[in-house]
Amino acid sequence: MRKIKIAVIGGSGLYEIDGLKNVEEVEISTPFGMPSDRIICGELEGVSIAFLPRHGKGHKILPTEVNSRANFYALKTLGVEKVISVSACGSLREDFKPCDIVIPDQIFDNTKSRKNTFFGGGIVAHIQFAEPFCNNLSKLLFDSVKETGATVHKGGTYVVIEGPRFSSKAESFFYRSIKADIIGMTAMPEATLAKEAEMCYSVMAHVTDYDVWKEAEEVSVERVVANLNKNTTIAKQAIKNLLKKEFDRPCLCQQALSNAIMTAKEVMDEGQKKKLSIFIDKYLK
Repeated sequence: MRKIKIAVIGGSGLYEIDGLKNVEEVEISTPFGMPSDRIICGELEGVSIAFLPRHGKGHKILPTEVNSRANFYALKTLGVEKVISVSACGSLREDFKPCDIVIPDQIFDNTKSRKNTFFGGGIVAHIQFAEPFCNNLSKLLFDSVKETGATVHKGGTYVVIEGPRFSSKAESFFYRSIKADIIGMTAMPEATLAKEAEMCYSVMAHVTDYDVWKEAEEVSVERVVANLNKNTTIAKQAIKNLLKKEFDRPCLCQQALSNAIMTAKEVMDEGQKKKLSIFIDKYLK
């Protein structure tokens, strides 16, 4: 199996990447179940890359149903070190307009029903999460989107809700009151799991609507899909631009577990230790 250092998780509206060469579809079973779909591996701009449709081909998996643990475990087995997440979002700000793109730097997790850690079952780890997204990768991604000519905003707080429903007006006004900037359904637990897997993780969030706080601006699937379709070409070109940059460099994300594992080696559950070996072996030597 080829080793791949960078992966793209495609969200609503992005189910494939054009221009991939030497394409291979890989089915990977993990201790956490099956990923959302087969992982598409290939070469783009001369760089090996993996692509995984978050909701499965044909968009058949709810945000809450996405098996993010299996997705990130599978990517880890391929050698992936950096993950770009492409997602749809609503805007909580007047100046973040539909069809704009946001590269967030903070997160507010308001999900309720998701498995958000690889750990437990006899092994405890507490990762630092003050900086949920990789600053280095986010800077490169911002530059890559900017080069397309699209309107892109650097930084912002991403509120993650459970879904699949959209917000109530009361909820939307509350999120605005706490100075959040965008709202979506998919960045958690991805950001947490990426950190535990010691991967750099960054989000290219495509604004599709104004949530429900703005009068005369309804949120609908039709509007979301239409605006996503407008941005699909931009997303694909931004990814190509990114691959031309010098992104293969050391990062603190790759040491996220160095001071996080609390459980003494001698009392670790052997089954769980084997299950998590891909993440923790280097710290148990």
